[in-house]
Formats: sequence, structure tokens, C-alpha cells
Amino acid sequence: MPENPNIPMHNRDFIHRAPARYFPLEKGLYEVAPGLRPWGTDLGNGSADSHVFQLDREFPRYRENKQRCRAENLKKYFLTHDFSPELEQAVSRWMVGRLTQEHPELFLFSDGTLECRLTDEKLHFEADFTLKNTNSPHPYKSALDALAMQVQEDIAIMRLREDGSDLLTAIHLCSPNHWGASEKIGRDFIAIHKPVAGIEKINASARSLTQAMVTRGPYVRFAWGIATDNRLNHHPDAPPGISPHDWQGRSFEAASGLAPGEPPLYVRFERQVLWGIPDQRAFVFTIRSYFLDGAAIKSSPGERALLRSALLSMTPESLAYKGLTDSLPAILSWLEQVE
Repeated sequence: MPENPNIPMHNRDFIHRAPARYFPLEKGLYEVAPGLRPWGTDLGNGSADSHVFQLDREFPRYRENKQRCRAENLKKYFLTHDFSPELEQAVSRWMVGRLTQEHPELFLFSDGTLECRLTDEKLHFEADFTLKNTNSPHPYKSALDALAMQVQEDIAIMRLREDGSDLLTAIHLCSPNHWGASEKIGRDFIAIHKPVAGIEKINASARSLTQAMVTRGPYVRFAWGIATDNRLNHHPDAPPGISPHDWQGRSFEAASGLAPGEPPLYVRFERQVLWGIPDQRAFVFTIRSYFLDGAAIKSSPGERALLRSALLSMTPESLAYKGLTDSLPAILSWLEQVE
């Protein structure tokens, strides 16, 4: 892998760490369910399975994507609504604690300063974990903004009101998968998930689920779909100067327009961690996007069969929601063309 100038020289050995590998289609079934696994479940990736923030050789790509989002329009990707200073302080304290515990060789906290050795940035905090200042060239808006730029995950925070209802109070989303922060911020769990085909049973128990996120857990879960490129940012609104058609993706073509060796599809999935902050009646929701090479899946008889089975199990409504209605026959045909 070529050296990346955005990674400090003394930390470039880090980029040789391979990403964790998951295969979230192990049942060969597409289902809309909470799918919550207890935190610490061994999923075959060693210590990475016990890390909220999984840092690996893909860090430069995720960091660059977040930098491009900032340059385009940060308000498109980072929004808050009724986000209290006390809650942000608690989230910042939790993030600093996780980073220094999970990656002590990369994050050092001393005298109110977090030294981030992957970026060579130093984040200076007040005693209450309000961001004081940094040495970064980026004008960070807040502690959450600064901390989100040190990790590969996107971050959302849900808060419970006194009456038990909930709302999305903050979101830092630079790898959206065909949805945007502005359509979700300030809304409750039911409204956020209403567009998801087959969500009705989950939404019926939304209040008990959000309560569990705060007081139980933590949990990890996975969500997956099909992509025809491995671009991280699939915000529904294309950046200025880019064709919406080209930006949208999800146009499966088995041969034309592909570079040599480029797979025509990927399984795009998210590893989501849900971690409660009970004293603030809130929970943190992290989203790490991964891509599985469709050609590699095709070459594995077991994984190919599971993917095919999962695709065939999708309802017409789920196919439409995932943008696969028109592409499914061609994808299935391509999967069956085994050399």
C-alpha cells in the first residue's frame, strides 16, 4: 500500500493493520430485526471485536472522506438539535476513555490534552471536557466534531426525554448510505426508521428498545445492502459539480465501464455499536461502513450461496428500499456465472 502523506511519518506502520472482516449474511436471509449481540461477542476478529473504534490501514481513506465533507459543507454532515453541553461533555469523556483504552499507542490523554498520533492533532479540553482549542488546521465546531475526525466511524447520539420519548440530538455522518443527517436530526426513533421496509414490528416496540439502549448493553449489530461502488459518501444530494446520476450509484453493470480487476458489486454493511450513557439518559450509536468484494464472495461457494439466498429472500418492498428492484435479475445472473 503506498504511503499516505496525511499520516505522520512516525505512525505509518499502523496502516498495515488489516480491517476486521465480518460476513453479516451468515443466515442466508434478509431480515429486518434488531439483531442485537452482546458487547464482546467473539466474531472472529480478536481484540478488534472488543473495540468500539476500529482503526486500521483504511484510516487515510476515511479521514480524507471526512475532510472532503468538511470542505464541501460541514452543515450537510454534522448537525445537532437540543444537544446539551452536559451531554456533549459526557460523550467526549466517554470517547476519550474508549480511545485511550482501546488504542493506547495512538491516543494519549494527559493534563486535559488528547494527543492523537494518527493525525498529529492535539485536542485541548477544559476540566469538564468542553473543547478549548486544538492545533488542527480544521476549525472544529465542538468536541464531538474534533473527536469524530480522529476515528473511522460516524457517530450519532440519541437522548430520552423525561416522558420517555426520544430524539436524535447529534449526528456526525460523513459515510451516509443514501440518507442524510438533515432528514433525521431532531426526530424520534420511529420517524427516523419509518422509510425502512418491514420496520413496523420494530417500531411498535421502539420505546422499550431505546430504553434498553440506555440502561442495558452495550450491543453490536450489523446492517447490509448491495453497492456498485465502494465510495463512502452516498449522501442523497450530490456535491456541486457532480452529476446526480453518477453520484447515486446502485446501477449494476456486470462488464461495461469497469477497470480491470474491479468487481461489479460490493456488499456494503455497517457495524453499529450502541453504548448507553445512563446518567444522561442517552446512548451513543457508532456506524462503521465496510465493503466486501463481490468477486471474492462469488469465488467462495459458501458465501455465494448465502448471498444469493439472502437476495432471493427480500420482499418487493425491501428490494425497492435497497434500490435493487431493477438490478436483481442481473446480479443473480452474474453470481451464477462461475468460471
